[in-house]
Amino acid sequence: MSPRAGHAGHPPRTLAFVESPVQLLNVLEWAHLQGLRGADPDPLGSVPAQIRRTVADVPPPAGAELTVVVLSPTDPMTRGQLRRMADLARDEGYRVRWEEARGGTTAPFSTIGGLAGALRRADRIVMGDPFSRYVQLLLTITRAHDLIVVDDGTATMEFVAQLARGERLVRWHRKGGRPGPRDLLFAPVSSSARRRLTPSAHRRVEVFSSMPVTETPDGVTVTVNDFSWTRARFGPPRITKGADMVGTSLVETGVVDGDRYLDAVRALSKAHGTTRYFAHRRESTEKLHRLAAETGLEIVRPDLPLELIARRGPIGRTILSFPSTVVHTLPLALVGTGVRVAVCDIDPSWLTENASPRAQGFLSGVTGTARDVHRLAAVTPA
Repeated sequence: MSPRAGHAGHPPRTLAFVESPVQLLNVLEWAHLQGLRGADPDPLGSVPAQIRRTVADVPPPAGAELTVVVLSPTDPMTRGQLRRMADLARDEGYRVRWEEARGGTTAPFSTIGGLAGALRRADRIVMGDPFSRYVQLLLTITRAHDLIVVDDGTATMEFVAQLARGERLVRWHRKGGRPGPRDLLFAPVSSSARRRLTPSAHRRVEVFSSMPVTETPDGVTVTVNDFSWTRARFGPPRITKGADMVGTSLVETGVVDGDRYLDAVRALSKAHGTTRYFAHRRESTEKLHRLAAETGLEIVRPDLPLELIARRGPIGRTILSFPSTVVHTLPLALVGTGVRVAVCDIDPSWLTENASPRAQGFLSGVTGTARDVHRLAAVTPA
């Protein structure tokens, strides 16, 4: 089946599953590149976005070629950003189906049961996180011949490499540890998902990514995400004279020591005259309070993915970051604006004793493969 083919001459029925704001942003980028049609008119008419977010179970617009299913997490910051991104998807005319997929012990059964029919009818499945157990379970139901993986940040690099090597799908910061009881219980589903994500004569697999893909699995189509939708919809931004810093959740995932991270942020902000710190949605409140108190930085909790925040502006002439997705995506979103993205390496001494053996190599690879960024050596706190 061709990428744009449907049944009986109809457009392909496309179902996208997202669990984070960045995944939804990249679904919109993919749909824009594909030229997918949104519904017209919007069934909510001129209802303002801030009111629209409170409207539950909105009937899906007729004529949309894409339905986005939000498998909502429980984290409040992520949910807030997802609500805003869902508004943008509706503004583009796409269907959005919000699922409280983690709202209690029976929620997964209700969610999967409610999606089974749509999964079986879909011609194309778009997913933001192939490592997600939820997504892997849903893949066992679908009959779609066209599977598309859109960026979920740096995890996409690891997914492609693991698929190319025929390895089991494991997130990079967990790799090297022994599988737990839940991993062993879920292993058959994970293995089935990996097989389904392997191209065959009857199944096309595409990776839509702004990340460097060095190991392309046989038969997998790689399409470059250049953030054309973001650049068309937002900006150009107003540029300020100072520097801004992008936060990371490496402390929260157990990779980097909290005290070493705070020391590094303090040293970087002092050296570069940083005034604002854009927090990652997974950073803990306690850590951010401590950062504000000990560094004097203004902590900003973005309500949208940073690519959109930076594109809307105002944004600093220099953006400082540790190894993360944004060192790949921000130069694309901000091309032609004159904003410089600078990335600071993670010193091996910052890693916790529980960090995966692959952590340092993976983080160095994230930095080393970034294009159009200024590379800073790991800072040495005074």
